[in-house]
Amino acid sequence: MSAVANWSYTAPCTVWKRLVGDDGKSINEYGEPLGFAAPLQIMADYQGGLSKKIADIGSEKVVKNTIWSEYALADTGDYILIGTSDNPDPVAAGADEVMQVICYADTFDRTADDYAILTGV
Repeated sequence: MSAVANWSYTAPCTVWKRLVGDDGKSINEYGEPLGFAAPLQIMADYQGGLSKKIADIGSEKVVKNTIWSEYALADTGDYILIGTSDNPDPVAAGADEVMQVICYADTFDRTADDYAILTGV
């Protein structure tokens, strides 16, 4: 963890990764989701209510939360919750779906990049 992250990423968050098959898809041959891996705890910081609109081929999405972390494995379709949970179902736990992940360089220490994980409504 970088020196900056040491003092800024102090909020626990829970991540649920989408399960992906050998074919690289998160659905089976019948179109059903494969589910989620066990919940994982990460340290982060966050901001809510930015309400920034993101264009995506004719649709509009509104950002609910922006979560900053050194966690590099978040991807679109995963779920994240501000706080901790051991519930295997991210929707039942109240988690939000990850819409986009943006990578920022670790400008000061060059030990671990920082990520903005955007969730939507």
